[in-house]
Amino acid sequence: MKETVPQIRIRPVNRGQVRPEADWVLYWMSAARRPRWNYALDRAIAWAEHLRKPLAVVETFACDERWMNPRHAAFLLGGMEDNADRLARGQIAYRPLVAASSAALGRGLADLAGQACLVVADWNPIREAADRLAETAAKIAVRVESVDSCGLLPLAASDKAYSTAHAFRRFLQRSLADHLADAPSARPKLPPRIPPCKDFCTRQVKGWLVDRPEQIGRTMAEVSKHCPDRSIQPVELRGGAPAAERALRRFLDARLAGYATERNQPEQDVGSGLAPYLHHGHISVHEVFAELARREDWSPDALGDKATGSRQGWWGMGESAESFLDELVTWREVGLNMSAQRPDYDQPDSLPDWARATLERHASDRREHEYDFEVFRDAASHDRLWNAAQGQLVAEGRIHNYLRMLWGKKILEWSPSWREALDVMIRLNNQYALDGNDPNSYSGIFWVLGRYDRPWGPERPVFGTVRYMSSDNTARKLRVRNYIERYSGP
Repeated sequence: MKETVPQIRIRPVNRGQVRPEADWVLYWMSAARRPRWNYALDRAIAWAEHLRKPLAVVETFACDERWMNPRHAAFLLGGMEDNADRLARGQIAYRPLVAASSAALGRGLADLAGQACLVVADWNPIREAADRLAETAAKIAVRVESVDSCGLLPLAASDKAYSTAHAFRRFLQRSLADHLADAPSARPKLPPRIPPCKDFCTRQVKGWLVDRPEQIGRTMAEVSKHCPDRSIQPVELRGGAPAAERALRRFLDARLAGYATERNQPEQDVGSGLAPYLHHGHISVHEVFAELARREDWSPDALGDKATGSRQGWWGMGESAESFLDELVTWREVGLNMSAQRPDYDQPDSLPDWARATLERHASDRREHEYDFEVFRDAASHDRLWNAAQGQLVAEGRIHNYLRMLWGKKILEWSPSWREALDVMIRLNNQYALDGNDPNSYSGIFWVLGRYDRPWGPERPVFGTVRYMSSDNTARKLRVRNYIERYSGP
């Protein structure tokens, strides 16, 4: 069999065997939701060529998944529409499966797998996704293997969780060069030896709301009815690989030049805007890196010789490009590392010992302001800058990256306890943010409480030695007047 994917990115999920006499090779698309730059798709194509069997792709989600709501569903459905079109052009059989319940989704997948030679699935370190894969694979008789398309660095390249970004950056600088050459295919094509898949979309399973490409655009209202929380409505931003590629071009063309100096300015908004697309798998970090490298006229020969852990200089690119790569690679992938290595990545006990200790010492400190979840949700605090950040989250599904840090620090300061603050941050982020329930967003939330950080003096009420931020100081450092007027009103 042709080895198109590095073995370090492949792992078996069950003990099933390949069944060469079955009808098709099945790729279950659930994290890398794109037709290009996708290791899992490359692996499925290689299996189909080896077995000389048709390739079938099924992309799924269930309406009762935790955190699912119309906002997230609409973003996913937009991507499904585009995948149906692009994969059809590549002569790959594609079926979107949206189920009313996770149970119905599992039954549907098991049914399709019953006709499969084997199943190739996405490797996603988020707990709900990992559990869903394991539970489904246990019900499937044939081989199920998962493929890691998450980052530039394979998840299996490390066997420990890193406690600081500096330590992870040093590890990255020592390790990444060996993996950069093994990128997924930018434009995968079916080899001629793979026969067409003729009957993939003929079977129906009870509980599926969508099971044909032509149904995708007509089912949003029906999907919304089955979401646990129907109050959080879609935003204007469209999901899908074409939208992600346009966002990448806009960033590189118009925003990258000012990224190093202006990225913290809310009113400049020079951020990439790629977080929702990276989270939902509509664009690959490999594609982003390849396009940036092309524009920088970069080659691997430019990489630094020493792993110093420095933010600048190792890549051998311009200042803004390296600032962006520190966010795209270091900070994004240290979150992937934590999620892969620590099953409790979203639990209080995953914080560093010093952070938990200082927060506990100050757990009973008096709060000058104390709010419940509803006040936070409705952006009804006394602080107009914080209200603006929360208003942007509700309206657009995002918060400017710098203000996202302040947003979390104030929730910590105004909550009855740090554990309740953690719960509020996770709920608001995962419900409203288009990149919610993501390893990278958990990094941001837990950074508020001390993850990847160090103790800071002086010791303060509520915070202890956890880093403190204030709205007044932020407003003095940054241009926020227009931002406040836009998102919090007069």
